[in-house]
Amino acid sequence: MANKNLQNTSRIISLATFFFFFLILAANADKNSDNFSRKLSPKKLGLKREKLSHLHFYFHDIVSGKNSTAVRVAEAQTTNTSATLFGLITIMDDPLTVRPEPSSKRVGSAQGMYASASQSGTGLLMAFNFVFTEGKYNGSTLSILGRNPVFSPLREMPIVGGSGIFRFARGYVQARTVNVDFKTGDAVVDYNVYALHY
Repeated sequence: MANKNLQNTSRIISLATFFFFFLILAANADKNSDNFSRKLSPKKLGLKREKLSHLHFYFHDIVSGKNSTAVRVAEAQTTNTSATLFGLITIMDDPLTVRPEPSSKRVGSAQGMYASASQSGTGLLMAFNFVFTEGKYNGSTLSILGRNPVFSPLREMPIVGGSGIFRFARGYVQARTVNVDFKTGDAVVDYNVYALHY
């Protein structure tokens, strides 16, 4: 009987030693691995409570004249015969102001591109950043990526990210055309921005 207990104790010690050795190997393998990611606590990045910010400004898309803020950079062979200008790509650095008048206080720029992406209606693919230059938002950005059916009275596009004060941003923007000059193509658009961020 004593022999049997000694054998059982020996097996238990052997199994415990094996599992302990396995755990040490597993822990060291993780430390020496080539992993490029790890989990972090939001607090380590200084992220506190998420808040909702509402911003309101006017976007000035100036495609005419020598001081244009939006320029055509590419088009398809069929763009000029398309009723919707399908295939046209425009790069912009449009001013953002506090009022619809271009001379009002500038708070930033809309930098990026838009492309005529619909063959059956006027729908733009918008990919751009709101780059802010005033107040506590100076140096921060919000990234927008979405469809803009420009002749709809109210359009909505998603916020897909941000930087600076808008790190980890998400939300949406609403665009409403205030004025468009059909001769020149210049437009003023009223933007309401609703951004969740930390």
